[in-house]
Amino acid sequence: MAAGWFAVQRVRIISYIWAISLCSAAFFCASVRADKLRVLPEVNAAADQIYSGDLEGGRKAALRLQQGQPENPIGYLLEAEALWWKIWCTSAEFKYGMNFPRHRAKLAADRHYLELAAKASSLAEEKIAQQDTAEMEFYAGMGDALAARLYGLRGEGRNTARAGVRAREHLLRAIAMNAELADADLGLGLYNYYIDTLSAAARVLRFFMGIPGGSKKEGIRQLQHAIEEGVLVPPEARFYLAINLHNYDHQYERALEVIGPLVKKYPSNALFQLAQGDLFAKLGRKEQARDCYRAAEAAALNDPECRRHVQELSEASLAALGDD
Repeated sequence: MAAGWFAVQRVRIISYIWAISLCSAAFFCASVRADKLRVLPEVNAAADQIYSGDLEGGRKAALRLQQGQPENPIGYLLEAEALWWKIWCTSAEFKYGMNFPRHRAKLAADRHYLELAAKASSLAEEKIAQQDTAEMEFYAGMGDALAARLYGLRGEGRNTARAGVRAREHLLRAIAMNAELADADLGLGLYNYYIDTLSAAARVLRFFMGIPGGSKKEGIRQLQHAIEEGVLVPPEARFYLAINLHNYDHQYERALEVIGPLVKKYPSNALFQLAQGDLFAKLGRKEQARDCYRAAEAAALNDPECRRHVQELSEASLAALGDD
């Protein structure tokens, strides 16, 4: 029984590593300065399409970037990002008063996503071999992070750990080379936050497994820095900070303050609406929660599978509120 317990705990610990991967694949640019990222208009437009919930439009924009710049990681990372939000959408389940993906089996469609992640990492590492830069370390970290988050969702502990640790190393090198690269703080902040939520027993096991430690306080600081100073990460940083404050700290009011600007900017994103609705529901603000769930239900989603699942999640969320 002891061996079984440690095996379960080991998988649980490693699964936290996937937090690094929550960095958006949209955070890519062409930069000639050593501080903040300078974003190409096409990249910014594609990212906005994805955050608006137009996943197919964002994916097509990413394909155009791939065709125009086949040796640049940008297009591959953006396409994977669009696919990730579809995975989130179709994997989420309504449980404990919130809509959130918890585990999903391996699917044949995952292969393309993982190929995109590997392609992005490979291209970035080729450029690093020629001339190491903070931007390319960042891109390489994003590619590894993309793989880590899917492995984590599928419960593949060893694969998650390998990809997650590689991602963290690249992100740390990026920050070491350019301390103003605030976008990298999203991934590092999530890592620090999640690792610090482990139980005492799990932390002991983490130590023996050689997984680096973290600080929730530092993680929140990094996430806030990413929101305030990041070029492309603020939407993603807001979403995941709000989710974490909801799930782990039960700071619903604070989480609402974080996610509010995101929903205001991207009201057509059904997943953002669901997350805000969950927070209103936890605070007993049922009418406001209903408004969010109905907005999610009415969202014009161009992916049929995602649209059907959002309808189901919205209906379950509204039913949980009751009639009063």
